[in-house]
Amino acid sequence: MPATARTVSDVIRVRYDSLTRAEKQLADSLLENYPVSGLGSITVIAENAGVSTPTVARMVQKLGYRGYPEFQSHLHQELEATISGPIAKHDRWATNAPGTHILNRFADAITANLRGTLSDLDTSTFEQAAALLQDRERSIYFVGGRITGALAEYFFTHMQVIRPKTTLISNNSSSWPQHVLNMKRGDVLVIFDIRRYEQEMATLAEVAKAAGVVIILFTDVWASPVAKNAQHTFKVRIEAPSAWDSSVITLFVVEALIEAVQSASWEETRERMNSLEGLFEQSRLFRRPNRQTRLD
Repeated sequence: MPATARTVSDVIRVRYDSLTRAEKQLADSLLENYPVSGLGSITVIAENAGVSTPTVARMVQKLGYRGYPEFQSHLHQELEATISGPIAKHDRWATNAPGTHILNRFADAITANLRGTLSDLDTSTFEQAAALLQDRERSIYFVGGRITGALAEYFFTHMQVIRPKTTLISNNSSSWPQHVLNMKRGDVLVIFDIRRYEQEMATLAEVAKAAGVVIILFTDVWASPVAKNAQHTFKVRIEAPSAWDSSVITLFVVEALIEAVQSASWEETRERMNSLEGLFEQSRLFRRPNRQTRLD
């Protein structure tokens, strides 16, 4: 059986090289409009892919499922998970919640999320993303949705200190065309999009990719539609005993990237930090103790 932590699309990609030519044709068809493309009858799926129904049955078993019904059941579960609202998430967790304190339940969930994310995270993806973010010849743009916009702003605020040519895009889609107009081939767009994916994100990614922009995506294990246009995708675990998805592991990966980028270009970063501290001093942004204050 496929590992429960993996989506059907993950399993297909892992086993892809072992598939026959016809099975690869079927796999490509399923991934084209995933997961909706796999929700029809076995006959419809075969016709859409241009293969026989026995090919569908063989590939499903080769992926580790007992049969097409089990394969499709996993797809239905994934689809349900991606469209679940806060109330449904809360009720699901509350039904099976153990009697331990909420702090312990959260700690257990977050620890499991961290382990799962790290076991699946490709270090080469991390290193390639860090190299793109470090490249000062490229402009970097950041955008997130209704909730994840806060993560995009957090990432932007740190990167703005580390390097020039950084821009935070409002999650108001009416502002995007002007930003895309300024994007050049090779620039980088960092997108945050988790389940109940926002349609505008997919549209922005499609337009940006057509302009030659490199896309780095932060999403969940089910993967935002943006993933089809992203060169680098971080699929993190987000489930928690709450009505809301957790951002802890996404922030963990973001902060690791921040450190990787600033360490690789520390001399330039240090110079910018010194200049920024001077500006903070002039603006008196941060409170300083009164030199005449004496402790008793």
